[in-house]
Amino acid sequence: VFNTTIPFCSLISGHNTYTAVVTSTFSPSVFTMAPKKGSKTAKKAVPTKAPTKADPLFPSRPRSFNVGGAIRPAGRDLSRFVRWPKYVRIQRQRAVLYQRLKVPPSINQFTKAIGKNEAASVFNLLNKYRPETAAAKKQRIKETAAAVAAGKEAPAKVPHQIKFGLKHVTTLIEEKKAQLVLIACDVDPIELVLWLPALCRKMDVPFLIVKDKARLGTLVHQKTAAAVCLTGVNKEDESQLKIFRDLGIEKFNKNNELVRKWGGGIMGLKTQAKLDKRAKAIAAEEAKKAASLRA
Repeated sequence: VFNTTIPFCSLISGHNTYTAVVTSTFSPSVFTMAPKKGSKTAKKAVPTKAPTKADPLFPSRPRSFNVGGAIRPAGRDLSRFVRWPKYVRIQRQRAVLYQRLKVPPSINQFTKAIGKNEAASVFNLLNKYRPETAAAKKQRIKETAAAVAAGKEAPAKVPHQIKFGLKHVTTLIEEKKAQLVLIACDVDPIELVLWLPALCRKMDVPFLIVKDKARLGTLVHQKTAAAVCLTGVNKEDESQLKIFRDLGIEKFNKNNELVRKWGGGIMGLKTQAKLDKRAKAIAAEEAKKAASLRA
């Protein structure tokens, strides 16, 4: 119980002031404060579900809504929308440039490789004269050393093999020891072999331009090879080698058109259509003029 003195009313009568005494009874529980905003209250614990195991028979595959993803327009070719790797873009742009630009004869001749059937026959011949692998050479040297140590006759070396390596092939051409030279059509940079056909023509060494450097590389146990050559073959293959030598002389060594003909200069479809339209308009104008002169 609290006694609280409150100025309840003031009665002025003369000089006397009366103060009323109010006695109030209250409990502290009667006055409760409003809860503050954002006050933290204990949350009820929500029961968590155990993670479900993925079904191996029916795995979830989320859909991709990008171009070329899960939903595609039926029957539409989306290859134009693919972001191809940089090396693919570069080689395609290079191919287009080779068509558009004027290509000089010395570079254009590398687009005139021999046909598929002729190449198959040439590579069948060269497969017989593949050089030794590193392991086979090591074994042969061991056997030779063992034979010499025992006083026996050393085994004979392989008489005819494909020679490779740009410097080695160049030396053999200059010495006129090479019987047939094969040059890859896709050497990059092309300047590495650009002068080789001219050297073969000067030294009267038959050569063939073939597809491609990786195929030549497999012949000599390498990734790629710019040029290879044969210095000789066995007796049973001499007639076949002569056929390929004659083919090289006819198609490459003494083919004057190959040395003179420029390449490239092929415009795109839009440019060709524009030029055709212009040519038709000029022809129509000329026809009108001719008709007016006759009249």
